[in-house]
Amino acid sequence: MAKIKSVKAREILASGGEPSLQVTVNLEGESLGHAQGEASVSYGASAGSKEATVLLDKDLKRYNGKGMQMAVEIINKIISPAVVGMEAGEQQVIDKLMIDLDGTETKSRFGGNAILGVSMSICRAQANEEKIELYEYLRKIYDLKSANRLPKPMVVMIEGGKHADNTTDLQEYLVSAMGNKSATENVRMEMEIYQALKKILKREGLSINVGNEGAFAPDHIKNNELPMQYLVEAIKSVGYTPGVDAGISIDAAASEFYDEKYNLRIENKILSSEELINYYSEWIDKYPFVSWEDMLSEFDWESWPKLLEKIGGKFPLIADDLTVTNTKIWQEAIDKKTANAIIIKLNQAGTVSETIECCKLAIANNFWTITSHRGGGETNDTFMVDLAVAVGSEYIKVGPTRGERVEKYNRLMRIEEELNEK
Repeated sequence: MAKIKSVKAREILASGGEPSLQVTVNLEGESLGHAQGEASVSYGASAGSKEATVLLDKDLKRYNGKGMQMAVEIINKIISPAVVGMEAGEQQVIDKLMIDLDGTETKSRFGGNAILGVSMSICRAQANEEKIELYEYLRKIYDLKSANRLPKPMVVMIEGGKHADNTTDLQEYLVSAMGNKSATENVRMEMEIYQALKKILKREGLSINVGNEGAFAPDHIKNNELPMQYLVEAIKSVGYTPGVDAGISIDAAASEFYDEKYNLRIENKILSSEELINYYSEWIDKYPFVSWEDMLSEFDWESWPKLLEKIGGKFPLIADDLTVTNTKIWQEAIDKKTANAIIIKLNQAGTVSETIECCKLAIANNFWTITSHRGGGETNDTFMVDLAVAVGSEYIKVGPTRGERVEKYNRLMRIEEELNEK
């Protein structure tokens, strides 16, 4: 193991044109190229209320208050002196030190963005020091068993909610690869379906502009069911079989349209929890679903078991805003039978160690993990892909276009190529 020589943070731009953080760590004892790790931190436009804090400057004269100079200063002046000289391979020890120094439940003193940037970059630096791939290093230090498969792509095709204007109430409609094709073939299939969907939307007179995640954001869709019809048609039109080669996933992000009741704006409906569950239930046997995510609000815990029961084991009910990659909350969700799969987002937890701890809890219960990008504040960093490979995630969830999105798929295909060469 090598000791940490320096930690330096800087403010960069994320995908939405607003700031994020990049952190560079140098280790002692090797040439710069082999002893450096760099990471940038993503964050979401739509976020659960209990996520690790994204520390912002709140100076309205810079980036409308969304600058991250405070987080940069915390890294450079507080976290850096605390971790310089520590062994970079002691990832869990370093992560715990930063958590303890912050001392708050949601990392509100230092910011989860600041702590995570350091955590990720140290992890990558030590992987480089040992001259092994990041996913291999993660498996090694967290004692993760090698999965027999790579994660399949779960691709956002149509987006609404907070990720687009004047479109659906539900936030994301996705195509999820099925079967046993290679990662490269799965990516090719998804992109062919995406291009087919473009033709369908144009035929229907709908916009093919894209939203935060690079998916289509057609305005003035008449109801929340139509996108599923378009996706089934797109899958079929390029020669694939719905429910065999590819299926549909939904992320409703229901917390965003919940205020004691659920307001489906485009259909002019205000529904109780029971009414919304019945509304969804009409779709269960009509479409080839792979998964549902956040179909109910994070503040509507008592209704989640009812929806899970209604699904009847036909496909997983995924928690995201409900559980925010938090092991304690995830355990509560399991105990209360609210969900049987979980979205994994590094910045929700705030350290690499906490993220993997949450994944291990899912693995212990034979539940899927789906490692995900973020909506409005994604970066080109591909740490999430190596994490997904390391923990054996069933899927990676990413948009289909924009450089910061396709970079994740390119990394997945590169890993597959490297594995095939071994």
